[in-house]
Amino acid sequence: MSCNQPGRGALEFHVSKSARDYYQFDLSLFSLSGNVIFANFQAARRFAEAMNAKRDLVRHPEQAVSASQINAMGLIDEMLHFVVRQYLEQHPGVLQQALSALEKSVGPDELEKALRSFATEFPPIRVYRGEITLEEYLLDTTEGRSNHEILLEEMLMLWMANANPAFSPFSELFDDGNLERTTAYLPIIQSLETFFEGQPPFGETGLSLFKTLRLPALQHPDSLEAQLEFLLKRFAGSLGRFYYRMLIGLDVVREERRSFAVPIHFDQPGGGGGESELLDVRRLALEPEPEAFSADLDWMPRCVLIAKNVFVWLDQLSKKYRREIATLDQIPEEELELLQSWGG
Repeated sequence: MSCNQPGRGALEFHVSKSARDYYQFDLSLFSLSGNVIFANFQAARRFAEAMNAKRDLVRHPEQAVSASQINAMGLIDEMLHFVVRQYLEQHPGVLQQALSALEKSVGPDELEKALRSFATEFPPIRVYRGEITLEEYLLDTTEGRSNHEILLEEMLMLWMANANPAFSPFSELFDDGNLERTTAYLPIIQSLETFFEGQPPFGETGLSLFKTLRLPALQHPDSLEAQLEFLLKRFAGSLGRFYYRMLIGLDVVREERRSFAVPIHFDQPGGGGGESELLDVRRLALEPEPEAFSADLDWMPRCVLIAKNVFVWLDQLSKKYRREIATLDQIPEEELELLQSWGG
């Protein structure tokens, strides 16, 4: 497929076999590669609910998993895959060249052992279900690419996830500690960095592919929200309808952050005193909003702006789809595609 915009219409990131077994995730959420895949925010919510069901949130409410954070990780991971697909479209065969270079730097046996171990810990869905063996998978291709190439790309993405401090609260899902201890995983990653330094740079950044993939985590190591903003600004012109998914994902993270940012204390009923926290939307409304003007761009004079009151629109959508649509993450995909068709 063309790499002009991300995706397969969905968001994905790695989940180990042990995490799948423990949380009993719905297997319909997993792609052929074995990554969890979110077609919409509701899928991210189902994923978060499966994790929360295994946690004692009564005694430890701080352990609650946020669907917006899960969704944000999926968006970031999909954007990194998008960068790789763009690069592969411009430089076909580069991952096959990388495999050949790795055979020389770490040895063919060590490379094969690491790829097999990775596929065992993060198995493709058909292998996980027992439909095919790992041997059969390794000999096969997917969408015209050898599965060894796909495993190498996914292994690189796994390292990127573990090297991203903002992903660390969810590291149990994609922990690479065993690969690091038992295989040439880290030498492979180091050799990949060296290999891509010797390849043409990624066009939009002027940096190697490896350094381009590292940019969001290096620029904003502690914030998924800031990483999403960075990716939106950097790649806005090539995202297509995925741009709206990114915007909504970012808005949902912001809404959640604001919901917990304003503690309001009040006396409990019954005269017993004490304090509790309650969100006061009136106080939120009175707080000054910082100005956030972007620089003028060449497309702005040609822009046709469609103004919609969000609450009215959500009410209209609720009536149209005959179900409650009260927040941005509940907007159906077809409505986003309709907005995009209007010239977004």
